[in-house]
Amino acid sequence: MDKFKHLNLSKEMLESIKHARFEAPSAIQEKTIPLVLEGKDVIGNSETGSGKTLAFAAGIIDMSKRGAGIQSLVLTPTRELAEQVAQVFRVFSRKQGLKVKQIYGGVGMDGQIHDLRSADIVVGTPGRLLDHLKRRTLNLSKIKYLVLDEADRMLDMGFIRDVESIVKLCPTNRQTLLFSATISKDIDYLAKKYMKSPVRVSAGEKVDPSKLYQIYYDVQQEMKFSLLAFLLKREKEGVVMVFCNTRRNTDKLSRNLNANGLHAQAIHGGLSQNKRSGVLKAFHSRETLILVCTDVAARGLDIKDVSHVYNYDLPNGGSDYIHRIGRTARAGKNGIAISFVSSGFNGEFRQILKEAKVNIEKHALPKFDILAVSTSSSDRERPFRRGGGQNRNGERNNRRPSSERSDDRRRSFGGGNSSGRREQRRENRDSGRNKFDNSSRFRR
Repeated sequence: MDKFKHLNLSKEMLESIKHARFEAPSAIQEKTIPLVLEGKDVIGNSETGSGKTLAFAAGIIDMSKRGAGIQSLVLTPTRELAEQVAQVFRVFSRKQGLKVKQIYGGVGMDGQIHDLRSADIVVGTPGRLLDHLKRRTLNLSKIKYLVLDEADRMLDMGFIRDVESIVKLCPTNRQTLLFSATISKDIDYLAKKYMKSPVRVSAGEKVDPSKLYQIYYDVQQEMKFSLLAFLLKREKEGVVMVFCNTRRNTDKLSRNLNANGLHAQAIHGGLSQNKRSGVLKAFHSRETLILVCTDVAARGLDIKDVSHVYNYDLPNGGSDYIHRIGRTARAGKNGIAISFVSSGFNGEFRQILKEAKVNIEKHALPKFDILAVSTSSSDRERPFRRGGGQNRNGERNNRRPSSERSDDRRRSFGGGNSSGRREQRRENRDSGRNKFDNSSRFRR
């Protein structure tokens, strides 16, 4: 606790930190908290799990007053992250008695309108916050502290206009804190336009490369599910995150894993908030050990002790790859990142490796049984058409693929096709090596 005492935090905050059994500040906390207390604008470059929420929350809580109106506004890209951040504020502001409210879509407006009347701190997603601003049920005139959390993801999800609209309605005489895993041109644009001489801080990597084992399999598209099931069944221990690129593939994969005796749950932006919260609760409590998810749903969630990350669908770029594999090999523990590369996607995979600046070991396919996959007519993917679509940078691309590449994607159960990319954009807008046996802990 001695290092926390040197950060000039209040007695009440130190008591809350002690009660939470935090012994020493993380790197991002040690660098950021004094700057926040000094009233500086801050750009924090930090990964999920580095303790960044307390890094900005501690100072804001100490400088906020109960019953003085909404003084602090935190923008997050997803509902889950809004809940997570709001909970941190609640835990550490109990001594001060501050009212913390989370505002996001998927739930009724009336309850939120009531909560906003007494709120001191609001944590929310851009879309729902704009809804309240249009209804005039949210007053930002007393905002002193504005936080853009997971800013890079909010921009990736197409929220830049929404974010700017909200920022412009906040008083100019405020303190602005921006946190992002990557610092892009768009982040620099926001910083130059809306921040005052920001101080840049960066925390060290939480993932230990020496403990992260990265491999990939070159596997036919129609064999991906059978390979995944085989690899999961032979694991005797571990907590798994399996990434898909669309809601449809997430649901199908989860359903088929359960049909083959592997207890998995899916989470994506198309689920109700109660369902999403229930899935996360089951995963955190380890009632479920396999979480099948999209990038959007998983972004920003602090999920501990993940042993395996599977890229069932390849990510859309190197930064997404780094974010996914960053879920494992934390806090000195070993982790495995496994990617499935299908015919027709080798070019995309090479580009991901180039952008992520990593080398991944290729593994030969093990022998495994081909399993039946349940596919209804509504599940069938539409043929891939790059022409008239967008590439991963959001630019128009009229190049048509060869017939062979189209066929590969037409058979896709988890491939990247035009309908899948449209689905990703819709979701954005809403928000291993043991011999096979029957003792897998993932079995029902």
